[in-house]
Amino acid sequence: MIVQALTLDFFRNYLHLEAEFDPGVNLIYGENAQGKTNLLEAVAYLSTASSHRARYDRDLIQFGVDSAFLQARIFSRQREFTLEANLARGARRQLYANGVRLKTAGELSGILNTVLFCPEDLYLIREGAAVRRRFLDQCICQLRPRYAQALAEYRKLYEHKTRILRDWQEKPSLLDTLDEFNLRMAQTGAVIIHYRAHFVKRLREITPPIHLDFSGGREELDLRYQTVSTLTDPQLTPREILPRLLEHQESHRQAELDSRQCLSGPHKDDLEVDINSVSAKTYASQGQTRTAALSLKLASREIFFQETGEWPVLLLDDVLSELDERRQAFVLGRITGGQVFITCCEDAGPAALERGRTFRVENGAIAAR
Repeated sequence: MIVQALTLDFFRNYLHLEAEFDPGVNLIYGENAQGKTNLLEAVAYLSTASSHRARYDRDLIQFGVDSAFLQARIFSRQREFTLEANLARGARRQLYANGVRLKTAGELSGILNTVLFCPEDLYLIREGAAVRRRFLDQCICQLRPRYAQALAEYRKLYEHKTRILRDWQEKPSLLDTLDEFNLRMAQTGAVIIHYRAHFVKRLREITPPIHLDFSGGREELDLRYQTVSTLTDPQLTPREILPRLLEHQESHRQAELDSRQCLSGPHKDDLEVDINSVSAKTYASQGQTRTAALSLKLASREIFFQETGEWPVLLLDDVLSELDERRQAFVLGRITGGQVFITCCEDAGPAALERGRTFRVENGAIAAR
């Protein structure tokens, strides 16, 4: 998959941008706060219709204007695509592929796949479960349109149920709808758990060998998918998972009413990581957790390649500067295929990445060197 060209209007600090990129390596440098990360964010947005830094689309629109526009010319699946996103304050975004409006973000699946490394990802293991769920969601949404649709629906149902639980004591009639929301959340939640379990199965096959190689053969990594306690085999079909989710909901019903919080469902899931049979989150050193996080990201990239036959576009946002030389060399040794975007503060990339093009970003403007 190749991003051939990108056009931005009023996206973040870009008043207007038109740029063409190399199918290999694109080194993007400049001082801090000039727009390097914003450029990678735009590419990633066109693959998932979501941002790793902004909760709402309106946050991506330049201050003082009402709308923003993103367009990329993509080569994928042996053909060319033009992806577009129109963002507007107070209105729903509009997504297009080759001029056809998309009904959901899930329809982007398989057109442009991206794997993003940013400095925050180095803390993937040490952070709370929400960060690891986001990692799983970002990967699976790009591969499985049905998952993206189920996840979007579940989030809406979760917000509705949260309002019911928060306000039911003041408005008892709200409880009349609780059973309906519980059923719908269980139905969509069963789909989410099914896909997560199967993706984690793939991660369990691919990540440990990468991590073993990365650690010089000293560390063995293992992964476990943690979901609701009534479900002993999350790889079951959604139909088989549903009654177990309903059972878990019922057992937590009173606790949810008392606490006014949603306590049952895949929004509590976690991806647990062990190194040498002990919890990485609790006992691993900073270096070990960084190695584990990078191994997960590299494994997800290889899963994308296995699924599609094409390397996803790799976005390295100032992450190499956070790594020691050994880890830099390992990462660069694993990414010889596919298109890569690398941001850094200086006009100096690793020697292994001299091929390709170099761009300087200054105050929301970009120029090829």
